[in-house]
Amino acid sequence: MTRQIKGLLYFFATDIRYSLMIFWTILLGILIVSLVISYFMLGVENGQLYFMFQFIYVYCGILGFITVKESIPFSLKMGATRKNLFISLGLFFLSIALMKAVIANTLHTVILYATDITNLHSFGFMHLAQLMEDTWINRVVIDTSLMFFFLTVMFLTGLLFYRYGLLGGGIVVGAGVILLLVGVAQGWLIDLFANLFSDLKLTIFLQIFGLGIVFYLLSFLLLKRITTVSTK
Repeated sequence: MTRQIKGLLYFFATDIRYSLMIFWTILLGILIVSLVISYFMLGVENGQLYFMFQFIYVYCGILGFITVKESIPFSLKMGATRKNLFISLGLFFLSIALMKAVIANTLHTVILYATDITNLHSFGFMHLAQLMEDTWINRVVIDTSLMFFFLTVMFLTGLLFYRYGLLGGGIVVGAGVILLLVGVAQGWLIDLFANLFSDLKLTIFLQIFGLGIVFYLLSFLLLKRITTVSTK
């Protein structure tokens, strides 16, 4: 690994440190409030409260989009090559997805163990892994795959807006929304999700991870000619 790639990885990590701390502080605050509410629901018949860590998907989507505007121009001005920038961002996205998946699902396991010991049966977690074998490793694989996918899709979307302006990016996003609406109207999109969830397997998420890699490779076509000035 070259010194420039190491430097870029250090810059990306320090650049998101503050927003990451704010996000996890809010998320853990909501988790604590949920546990407290669950305690008071113990006396309520059929009272049950569920929490999900999947808000981290949203954070990753936003991070992928704003990385284009906030990190790329500064990195180019500091002398980073586009090739090293592409490699560094790929490693950074994969690392952040894996780190967040490990932290979230380790907390998930620890809190479930604590609620079992304290008999806090009114609290539970919701996770896609519950539709198959619900293990720590399966949850980590699912979350890493989906977060990496959202990071790369939103990064590619951000590049489209950066290179081609509001009009160019809006046309591509609008075409995607229309395609989704047509899929819902014709029913094939609903059938697709119904089939996926009726026989959900871990390989589906590995395929989504592979799709994320394809999207990221496509982003190099836009990144290799990017400048420090975005198109309005």
